[in-house]
Amino acid sequence: MVCTVDHARQAIARAKAVDRVLMVSYQRHFGASFRFIRNMIKAGELGELQFISALQDQNWLRATRGAWRQVLALSGGGQLNDSGSHHLDIVLWMTDLQVDEVSAFMEYFGGEVDINSTLSLKFTNGALGNFSIVGNGPRGMWEDITIWGSKGAVYSRNGKITCQFEGSQEVYEPQGLPTRFTSPDRNFIDAVLGRDEVQVPPICGLRVIELTETAWASARQGGKPVKVQR
Repeated sequence: MVCTVDHARQAIARAKAVDRVLMVSYQRHFGASFRFIRNMIKAGELGELQFISALQDQNWLRATRGAWRQVLALSGGGQLNDSGSHHLDIVLWMTDLQVDEVSAFMEYFGGEVDINSTLSLKFTNGALGNFSIVGNGPRGMWEDITIWGSKGAVYSRNGKITCQFEGSQEVYEPQGLPTRFTSPDRNFIDAVLGRDEVQVPPICGLRVIELTETAWASARQGGKPVKVQR
């Protein structure tokens, strides 16, 4: 949504002051697989969330070389703040967890912005987790998200979902997941016209930049744990 926490807060306050619809164009909120995982978690099927492992691998370094995305003054940050922001957002949105503390290391490969990032997290509910954002990958895009709870786990491998629950050897693979949503554009128009609720509220953007700024701060301090300030 923005490149600083301060700007996020200003945008949210301004939208409230002038009574405007504010929405972030995070298209993954409209994907059937991500909505399935979110609904599963909200229904308590995984129990209490205990650990999260999330990996994003993209050929970002070479694909954006020489472009504005690798110029700090224009982009505001590197891969963590670019494609990585979608990755952070979807995990935070699916789980509805808030991060308490971050320890991060980053690799710049001699440039101005972060390319590879590793984040170790502690959530406010006591769960642990890690985000691996790889910007010098050999391929277009790969994502791997696993969420463990007290009753089971869900595995998302580049969009393919499998689930396994405590006390059962059976592996469940949901098929043909439906969704009534088509795109963030359509949802935004419907929200402006009063026909629907915003599916990507600005709090999602605020949570992402809070986590990102905290990770940058930790990396500047050599990986020292830093608390998320809200």
